[in-house]
Amino acid sequence: MDRMIYLSMSGAKATLQRQDILANNLANVSTAGFRAELAAFRAVPVLGDGASTRVYALESTPGHSDAPGVVQTTGRALDVAVSGKSWLAVQALDGTEAYTRGGALDIDPEGQLVTRSGLPVVGDGGPITVPANARIDIGADGTITAQVGHSKAQQVGRLKLVTPEGRLVRGDDGLFRSPGGDLDADATARVQQGALEGSNVSAVETMVAMIAAARQFEQQMKMLQTAEQKEQAATKLLSNNGT
Repeated sequence: MDRMIYLSMSGAKATLQRQDILANNLANVSTAGFRAELAAFRAVPVLGDGASTRVYALESTPGHSDAPGVVQTTGRALDVAVSGKSWLAVQALDGTEAYTRGGALDIDPEGQLVTRSGLPVVGDGGPITVPANARIDIGADGTITAQVGHSKAQQVGRLKLVTPEGRLVRGDDGLFRSPGGDLDADATARVQQGALEGSNVSAVETMVAMIAAARQFEQQMKMLQTAEQKEQAATKLLSNNGT
């Protein structure tokens, strides 16, 4: 009886965790450059004396989907879509270097190039500062040139683009980092100006997965109810035999 309770209880908990992951993916279906978080179940044995035959389900996140999102043309000079498997380097709130595929950039009041959420964009030589009222042009290699009025255009920096050899790890802030430390700039990485890469989350597939998870949770609850009913029947039977 307790085996059924273990399986049902842990399965229901893991299903709720999967729903959280799916809900987060669905909430970011329109977030530029978002990478869908993957979810998987795995069986884990229960440790301790007398529990060697007990196994419970555990929800795990093996990583993210590397499938590319749809690139949409925006015509905005500060929008860039990173090509291939490359990433754009930014400075996270904790001061570390992190990576993102979201290429919607802005210029803050101090003239520094930042992401839409206000994170400084990392250049080959550090932060990138843009002159006030300048017309910005971003080349395919990430080179940024600024032209003020009719003056000659000048290079003000170059986006740091990296191409990791292994998988990046998503942090709690939604940014990705390399387990081995900061990555070197990739001179062959390319971007497309005036375009943004969309999220790689499929709204239809995610909705179907959420429905399937909800039905699975209901089945786990029914199993718990069945275990309770059998326990009550066994208790009643033993009680009758004892009288």
